[in-house]
Amino acid sequence: MSLTERKLIPAIVSFLLSAALFPAAPASAQTLFTVDGDPVSKEAFLKAYKKNNSREATSAASYKDYLELYIRYKLKVRAAYAMHLDTLPGQRTELQNFRSQVSEPYMTDEESMNRLVNEAFVRGQKDIHLAHIFVALPKQASPFDTLRAYEKAMEAYGVLKKKRGFGETALAYSEDPSARTNQGDVGFLTVFTLPYELESQAYALTPGQFSKPFRTRAGYHIFKDLGERKAAGKIKVAQILLTLPPGTTDAAREAIRVRADSIFASLQKGANFAELARTYSGDNLSYQNGGELPEFGVGKYDSLFEAMAFSLTRDGEIGKPFLSSYGYHILRRITRIPFPRQLSKETMAALKGDILADPRMELVRKAMINKIYRQAGFTPSLYSQTDLWGFTDSAARNRGLPSYHNLEFSTVLFTLGRRQYTVKEWLDYLQTLRNSRPGLLSGKSNPEVFEQWQRTVALDYYRSHLEDFNKDFAFQLNEFKEGNLLFEIMQRKVWEKASTDNAGLRTYYDAHKDKYWWEASADAVLFTCNNEQTANLLRQRVAADPASWKRWADSAGAAVQADSGRFELTQIPSPGKEKIDFVVGRFTPVTKNMADNTVSFSYILNIYKDRAPRNFKDARGFVINDYQNFLEDQWVAGLRKQYPVKVNEAVLASLTK
Repeated sequence: MSLTERKLIPAIVSFLLSAALFPAAPASAQTLFTVDGDPVSKEAFLKAYKKNNSREATSAASYKDYLELYIRYKLKVRAAYAMHLDTLPGQRTELQNFRSQVSEPYMTDEESMNRLVNEAFVRGQKDIHLAHIFVALPKQASPFDTLRAYEKAMEAYGVLKKKRGFGETALAYSEDPSARTNQGDVGFLTVFTLPYELESQAYALTPGQFSKPFRTRAGYHIFKDLGERKAAGKIKVAQILLTLPPGTTDAAREAIRVRADSIFASLQKGANFAELARTYSGDNLSYQNGGELPEFGVGKYDSLFEAMAFSLTRDGEIGKPFLSSYGYHILRRITRIPFPRQLSKETMAALKGDILADPRMELVRKAMINKIYRQAGFTPSLYSQTDLWGFTDSAARNRGLPSYHNLEFSTVLFTLGRRQYTVKEWLDYLQTLRNSRPGLLSGKSNPEVFEQWQRTVALDYYRSHLEDFNKDFAFQLNEFKEGNLLFEIMQRKVWEKASTDNAGLRTYYDAHKDKYWWEASADAVLFTCNNEQTANLLRQRVAADPASWKRWADSAGAAVQADSGRFELTQIPSPGKEKIDFVVGRFTPVTKNMADNTVSFSYILNIYKDRAPRNFKDARGFVINDYQNFLEDQWVAGLRKQYPVKVNEAVLASLTK
């Protein structure tokens, strides 16, 4: 196997993993060539070519060269299938594991996800100063409760329309306890601060506008946009909190204020903030960490606390003590993280992470379920839902119940793709939840749990048949499968034979001795050390007692690696283009290895200035590589006869157009 071809294998695996996150756009499905009549598409060839030739300018010659590699690859895979290597347990297990690893990116409706990402990015560019009137609904609201709440909310809305102040109206109508102190002013909020349905209402307003009452499960809401500003982003601060316990007297409060001023004065003189936080702060969540809080954005904490934090203008700045309902705070700014202004890949990934952790992800899931229903062909059966719920409740009490009215265990409830789902499967699902996950049933009606089951079934069906619905996934899965088969058959046909066929290796060497030569070389010990200090100490010890070089190297443990043997002079590490004067009994200069920051040097034992032939032992590594290529070329020549290849020259010519 040639070096170029060998590089093809790991590159294919790398391509497959990256394609899961960034699937390529479909190209033409024209047939580029056939192997024993089986077509290989132009699309498949181009995907592999572009991945493995990303830095090379495309040309007719480069396409033709790569086509030869790709044909050899496909011939070997064809031979692997003929040997039924795809049925080996190890092959099946690896394919299943790979499938599980890469299927998840395909289980999200990208259109819905991208819409939410773009929406969050736009909303995140500004913060909204929001005011709120809330009229609550009981958890189990009756029609009377709902009407009462609606009428109260509409009355408040009517008052606002008559130009009454929002704060005054909030005091009169809002059932949010905080309205008594903030008159409905909840401060600045931004994207991901509120539940999605409330956020959408807030961001639909313009400055100065208030909304009509809108309902959520909790009750009715009226919002007003008191003003907007450029997004403040996030901030990370450390705090010292001097708490005010309930019932603190005026005298005690004054003493705490004086202590806060004293601590602030010490900080102004250079006292260590973290040490003072560990000594004085009453915030149990942060004092042990020097007062550091997790980074936060607007809407996370009390509006006064946030305002004081965001008022700090530079990293390291310490604000004066201020009083909140918790006590006296002293804040030190650590860093400020602005909200991104460009929707880069990194920003998209971060916003996707926020969406995945947010209830709005339910919109993406619903879109995905609807997509599955369309693509797989969801067909509900005709049956009485009343009878089904009766059967469900009766079966829960009497597990041996075989039928109910017109329903039996075998009655089909719906069809998805090639599968029919029956009453028995529905009842089994319920029983499983009751036994192992009762939380998924809590507070839900039979129709709600039934919809949950349908969604679970749909996702499982789609995942297990993903290659039938997604062309990119099918291509990716097949490429991984063929890559594994290639490894397996190369091991059997070439690599194992080349490394163990001693007679064949010797025969090949004898026939090609003129290929294996030593250029100017030296017997030497190569040392690699973790740093220059270790290297200098080792050089001193070896110089004093060269015969004990191995003992000195071993005594350094993992800090030193040593390798002795004959090396061509070009293989011995050297510092850049500096010419080295190799002398027996001398060290070469210490050379820094930029890849891993280690340092290397060599001790020269003997020098061979003239070019000389390598014996079989010295040439063995080169012989094995060449013998592999020889065996492979012979094998591929036989495969070409067994599985004729026909290239469509017109399609090949179209690659450069």
